[in-house]
Amino acid sequence: MKTKKENLVRFRSISESHEAFGLPKPQHPLISLVHFHEGNLFNTDMAPIYDVLDFYKITFITKNSGKLKYGQDYYDFNEGSMLFTAPNQLVGTTEYNSKTYAYLLLIHPDFLQGYPVAKGVKGYGYFSYSVNEALHLSESERETMLSLFEIMLQELDSRVDEFSQDVIIAQIELLLRYANRFYKRQFVTRKVVNNNLLQKAEAILDDYFNNQRSLTNGVPTVQFLAERLNVSSGYLSDMLRSLIGLNTQQYIHLKLIDKAKEKLSTTQLTVNEIAYELGFEHAQSFSKLFKTKTDLTPLAFRKSFN
Repeated sequence: MKTKKENLVRFRSISESHEAFGLPKPQHPLISLVHFHEGNLFNTDMAPIYDVLDFYKITFITKNSGKLKYGQDYYDFNEGSMLFTAPNQLVGTTEYNSKTYAYLLLIHPDFLQGYPVAKGVKGYGYFSYSVNEALHLSESERETMLSLFEIMLQELDSRVDEFSQDVIIAQIELLLRYANRFYKRQFVTRKVVNNNLLQKAEAILDDYFNNQRSLTNGVPTVQFLAERLNVSSGYLSDMLRSLIGLNTQQYIHLKLIDKAKEKLSTTQLTVNEIAYELGFEHAQSFSKLFKTKTDLTPLAFRKSFN
């Protein structure tokens, strides 16, 4: 018999998810909104520790009296925390204690088809954030989100008519836009923490290039930098945009070009040798990137510097 630790499940439909967690059938096959509260607690004893969903999952924690278990780890989620996951992501099951209340919104991509939000939802990077990068709402932000969830809950619980989907889609669009705004605010209010991350990122890349790690490992990737900083790649890019107006790839290229300029101006290394030291397999790729970023070829830069 498999233990809970080994129980990994893929949920292809919202109905399957409801059945697994012992919930009533969803109000609609393509969308579900459940409110867990004192009179409706979420029992996760038989739930898998990790699962993969074929639909979007938005969790809005409205009350929490302690640490929540998400997957195999525990996290401090404040009242008013939100978590966003996209289809095909491996996600941990949240285990609520008896004093934790939340809204759980499940949206199948097919429910959004024919509406602009079907494409727009893919542009919100927070669907790829890690659980420790949850959105933490202020009191006023919490009230805004509560109103949207309540409208959707009332709409789904009432008699469905020809306008129901339009109304619910409108609330989803507002929810996603507000979440985007509130995350931007969170980047600002956490500026000290984010500045520390930026300083660490700079130190990691300086060490990478100064100690010629690129000779064996190639050009540093977004995933490499995110893993070294213990954040998700999506969160890192959005954080960098809020601080310096560049995503992670652009930031890595900026540091790489700075190192290339240093080598071109202070050494006699050939362009091919510099490209190799910076992790490029082909000098043409290095020269193309250099010209894209500086409007000069490496040789033209060296000549102009001299």
